[in-house]
Parts: sequence; C-alpha cells; structure tokens
Amino acid sequence: MAKYILFDTETTGNQEEDRIIQVGAMIVDAKGEVEVFDELCSTVLPIKIEAMVVHGITPNLIEGKGLFTETNFYKTLQSLNNQENYLIAHNMPFDMGMMEKEGFVSKIRTIDTLRVAKHLLSEQKSKALQYLRYSLEMYKEEQTEADKYNITIKAHDAIGDVLVMKLLLSKLVALTKEQFPDSNPMVKMEELTKIPIFIEIFAFGKHKGKKISEICDSDIGYINWMQKNMDLDVDMKYTLDTIMGH
Repeated sequence: MAKYILFDTETTGNQEEDRIIQVGAMIVDAKGEVEVFDELCSTVLPIKIEAMVVHGITPNLIEGKGLFTETNFYKTLQSLNNQENYLIAHNMPFDMGMMEKEGFVSKIRTIDTLRVAKHLLSEQKSKALQYLRYSLEMYKEEQTEADKYNITIKAHDAIGDVLVMKLLLSKLVALTKEQFPDSNPMVKMEELTKIPIFIEIFAFGKHKGKKISEICDSDIGYINWMQKNMDLDVDMKYTLDTIMGH
C-alpha cells in the first residue's frame, strides 16, 4: 500500500555548498493516517545571515543536534525508498539536491507540486507556495488542519510549509481528476512533473513582457547570450529549443 511522503527542508543557504538544518514532513498512507516529522539538525557549515532572515533558524537552535542522516525522518525515508511510494515536494530539484548531498540515492517515485501547479494552475500569477496559499484561499483551511496534527504554521518553516503543501496537493488531485478523468491522479501528477512547459512570455530581463518567439527573431544575440551565460530552467531550455527547432 503506497505511502505519500510530503517534505520540505530549510538550509544554511541556497548555494552549492549549503546543507540541511531542518526537515519537516507528513507521511500519509492510503487510509489517511498521518505521521508528522519536525526536526532540526546540525551541519559543519555556518548558517548564512541571508538564510536566517528567511527561516529564522539561528546557530544556537541547532547546536548539539544530530546530523540530517541521523534524523527520524531520514531513517524512515530510507525504509520507504522504493517504487511503491511517492516523495512529494514543492520545487523538488532543490530539496532532492540537498538530500543527495547527504548521500540519499532516490529509488522512489517523485511528484513536484510546483511543476504540477504550472500545468494545472496556469492562470495563477505565481506558483510559489506562499502565493498559492493565499490566492487559492488555503489559509482558511490551514488552522483546522494544523490543530489536527499539533502543527504551528509559519511561512518558510519546514513543517508549516509541508502542511500548506498538503492542502495544495488535495486541490491538485481534484484538478487532475477533472482534467484527466481516466488517469490515476498520483500517476498522472508524477507524469506531469516530468513534462516541460512552453513559455510564451519573458518574465525577466530586458525583454520582460514580450513574446519569446518574437525576440528569437528580433534579438537572437540576446538569446545566444542567455543560453551561454544563464542557468536556464528546464522550461526555458525546452521553449528555446522548440522555437529554434533544436
């Protein structure tokens, strides 16, 4: 029977060298039973001030804590690391990348609620979790859900974000059932996670607000510069490759 592992990490920063200092998770089984994890962990890397500003975790809070690989969550995840279960995060590449630095080798199915939201909630101005929290009015439901599991909700706190993500996942499941009625919603969301999205309009840079296809015709020098110098995400790479006929 499949288990659904929703998780989020807080870290010393968002660069290549940074590491995990907090993990929050809710593991849901097919019967709806939930196991909650909310754990701080230590690392040899100092917490960057910029990161403290976001999540509020200071060095004294993790002093004396075990490493991420010693957390109850990580030990449980290792026992569930197989193709029967699902690992779910909002912006999976970031959190998975952080766990891979700790030695995690994934054998589990994955769903990225950020990528699924890009497919199913295209009308939303932003797909960031905190934006969707308010635009989809999940804040009206979250306290009841939090009380059920004795969770305190704070933005940019691992377990608080996981609880909001759990509410978002329910909405995405419902939308998946509506749009793909003949598909298993979890299997379909796993599939959507892997499908790139064609971007119509630039959301950044000197051509912000303009059609990407038009800029590929009128300013190919800028496009070439982007491809050479910028760390483009999978959707932008797919968009440019499609337009350029690669």
